[in-house]
Amino acid sequence: MTTVTSDPGTPRRPDLADQTVVVIGGSAGIGLETARQVQAGGGRLVLAGRNPERLQEAADELHPLSTAAFDATDNDGLRQFFQDLPGPVDHVMVTAGSPSYRPLSGMDLEAARREFGQRLALTLGVALYSRDKVRAGGTLLFMGGTGGRRPGVGMTVVSALTAALPALTANLALELAPIRVNLIAAGFVDTPLSASLLGDQLDARREELRATLPIRRVVGPADVAALAVHLMCNDALTGGTYDIDGGQQLLSR
Repeated sequence: MTTVTSDPGTPRRPDLADQTVVVIGGSAGIGLETARQVQAGGGRLVLAGRNPERLQEAADELHPLSTAAFDATDNDGLRQFFQDLPGPVDHVMVTAGSPSYRPLSGMDLEAARREFGQRLALTLGVALYSRDKVRAGGTLLFMGGTGGRRPGVGMTVVSALTAALPALTANLALELAPIRVNLIAAGFVDTPLSASLLGDQLDARREELRATLPIRRVVGPADVAALAVHLMCNDALTGGTYDIDGGQQLLSR
């Protein structure tokens, strides 16, 4: 048997060395943590976010190639952002947007229509406007969720999006090949967004998950970011939906 060893005198090449990664929603939470890990892996960053102040704070920390403050759900702004990119990029990750939980009894139809349409339009818009900017073999990476796979009161819009995004991802992977397209489906992740949604129920939710999840801890932004970087680096992966929920779906309600 032949044993292959690496030369200890040769430093390991970072997985993302000399690659450019665009993170839309990169000023907080999962997007910001992914940007940190991309940089640690040798990648260059382009950061976009809706909040100029938070985006500037992220830029002060990470010193990206460039930043852009705009609302990613605005079609004209999204198109202009990709048109203004100075050169080709290797990966685009989109974490912009937040889930909405409303029971039918309290639902505003126009708001629900807007939310559903904007989320799908954002995914399609990124695919459409980035296709001439992303290098062959590069990645479009979107964020979805797992919670909507089980029906429940208040889950109508979320469930519909949870079902739609994997199908959209698979089709885009065929249409955009050899650009790769993947979806991360996250359960509860301990982010500022989760804190804003749960309010004073946050600590109780954390304790519940620590006690019940098979991993016995709460999933954090660094966990999701590590998966995102892996999906960028592994060029055999496309068209897939990758769950990260600490085993939450294995539990009975």
